[in-house]
Formats: sequence, C-alpha cells, structure tokens
Amino acid sequence: MSIINKLIEIETEPKINIYNITPQIQNFITSTSIKNGQVLVFSQHTTTALSINENEVRLLEDIKVFLQKLAPESDSYLHNDLHLRDVPEDEPINAHSHLMAMMLTTSEIIPIVDGKLALGTWQSVLFFELDGPRQRTVFVQISGE
Repeated sequence: MSIINKLIEIETEPKINIYNITPQIQNFITSTSIKNGQVLVFSQHTTTALSINENEVRLLEDIKVFLQKLAPESDSYLHNDLHLRDVPEDEPINAHSHLMAMMLTTSEIIPIVDGKLALGTWQSVLFFELDGPRQRTVFVQISGE
C-alpha cells in the first residue's frame, strides 16, 4: 500500500466563504498511480472546516446564513476579550468563527474507486473559510494501491 501526501493552498476572501476543492483533490489522485483506496482531507486551522455537500450557489448562501445565526459575530464572547489574553498584535476578534467551525468538521475520508473519488452525484468536498481573508492549508493524504 502506498501513502502520498499533498498540501492544497487556498487564498480566501473576507468573512465566511465556501470553496469547492473537489477538482484539486481529484487532480491529485489522478497524478498518482493509486486506483483504489481512500483519501483523507484535513483542514489545518481552527476557524475553517470541511463538509461533503451540494455545491449549489443558493444552498451555499443558505449555509452561510445558517452558520451566522448559530454564532453571530455581534454577540459577546469571552475569547474576544483580547486585553485579557496574551495574543499577537494582529489577533482578530473571531470567537464566532471558532464556534461555527465546531459545528462542522475538520476532516473527511472519501473512498477512491478506479482512480476516482467515490462521491455521489451531487456531492462535492467543500472547504469553509469562517474568518477570512487568510492563506489556508488543507492536508490531503491518499492511501491505497
């Protein structure tokens, strides 16, 4: 069994944004000799997340609104009391982003069959930026034969 790793770099836009990273993952799989196995996709940040869902514009907007209702940026959070914490000068006020990320997940495992992601018809791998703009990294690990 082979194991191959790659990083996907994403330059994100301000606030909450959702990116379809399915093509980058499939291109990585295609660049390897692995035909059957699985791929682990892992977000390396505490204010980002991953999900498998439909990549439809109006649904993505609904998801953003839903997340903002769960953890409104305007609410009061202890994490935002920067004067009470030892933080860098550029530390953002982002407790709401951490809370949104907790409602999602940081990783997904997807089967690889015949060199392709075994996703359903309407499924895509979505990367959630919850505190942009930032430079983000998604770790991808393929294992199989």
